[in-house]
This record gives sequence, structure tokens and C-alpha cells, in this order.
Amino acid sequence: MACGQLSRAEALACSGCRHACHVMLYSDTESQLFGKIPIRHIILMQMRFDGLLGFPGGLVNPSEETLEAGLSRELLEELGVALPISIEDHVDSCHAPASSPSSPSRLITHFYVKKMEEEQIKEVERAAASTAPDHGQEVLGMVRVPLYTRKGGGGLAPFLSHSFIGNARSQLVDSLLRLNLVAPEDLHRALTHSLEIHSHTAEDLKVSLALTDARRKHF
Repeated sequence: MACGQLSRAEALACSGCRHACHVMLYSDTESQLFGKIPIRHIILMQMRFDGLLGFPGGLVNPSEETLEAGLSRELLEELGVALPISIEDHVDSCHAPASSPSSPSRLITHFYVKKMEEEQIKEVERAAASTAPDHGQEVLGMVRVPLYTRKGGGGLAPFLSHSFIGNARSQLVDSLLRLNLVAPEDLHRALTHSLEIHSHTAEDLKVSLALTDARRKHF
């Protein structure tokens, strides 16, 4: 078992721990970008209220509800659709990354993956933008993960260079590999390019910070 990972029973037996459940919803698709670039799969993530990318879900109290019932409740609030989640959809449970080395995490994350039909995925997208109670508040919008790579590097690499909450990026990468949604060599190239984009972004941020420092000193 990987470092930090727990069996379902170990996770539920953890004393004093909080629990959060999230799910990756995806479907196959025959659609093409610009009529020529195969999209292949639709994977839903969300832009959270804190500006970070993550999967739908939230905190669950196992003493009051099952993990799956709690996750379904969270999905109804965030997506506006009641989606049944089963134990068979469960992928792993693990301790969330600690905020600092000196304070171990007391949050356990439970990750699920649920495959749907394309029309079901589209219905989730429509509901999330129109009837979900949390739309515009805890959830700023649903996004699709671009699995393709365009000439010039656009697509998956820039997406992976964004900021993700907790272990959401590793959950996404692991799912892409485990479900064979992206070839390992293609994912490796995308991640390598993502690191390059990240370094360029850091330089841009330094330039922007210098501009604001100059402006502050001016006033």
C-alpha cells in the first residue's frame, strides 16, 4: 500500500479524523475539438471558491451517514443532481497532505471514480450551472480536463500546470493511467511540459509582483 494510503476499514476506524469524499465523473465521447482533434473522454472537475481546481465532493461524517451517502449529498449541493455513488466506485483512502511537517494531517480523503454516459455528463454540466445551490459560491464552475495536446503544447500540459487542491492533481494523474485514458508516454510529455510552463509562470508572477511593489511605493 502506498505511503499515506489506508484501507477503507482503517480509514473509518481512525479516531479523531475528519473525512472528505470526492469523485471523478467521466464518460467516453466521439466528439472532436474543431472537428479534427479527438477529445476521447470527458472528465469533470471544478473551479472551487478558493481558486483551486478539485473534484466535486466535500466533508462527510461517517457517524451520521455512509461515505457514499454523504458524497451523494455533497454532489446534489454542488452539481444540482442526485447521483448514486456505490462502494464499487471507491478507489482509495489516504491522509490528506499535511499543512506543515510538524502538524500531521487529521483529514482523510476518500476518492471515487464513476463512469457515466455522455448525455448524463452533459446533464450534470447543465444542472451545475443552473440549479446547483452552491453554484457561484462554493463552486465557481465546472471544467472539463483537456486530454489532448495541440501543436504548440496547448491542452493537457497547461491544465496540469494550474493550482490544485490537496492531492487532486495526483488523483487525476493516477486515474488517467489506471483507466488508460491517456497513454503513459503522452502523460509523461504533458507533465514535463507542465513543469516548464510552471517555471515561466513563476517568472511572470515575479514581474507582476515587482510592478505592484513599484506602484505601492509610488503612492
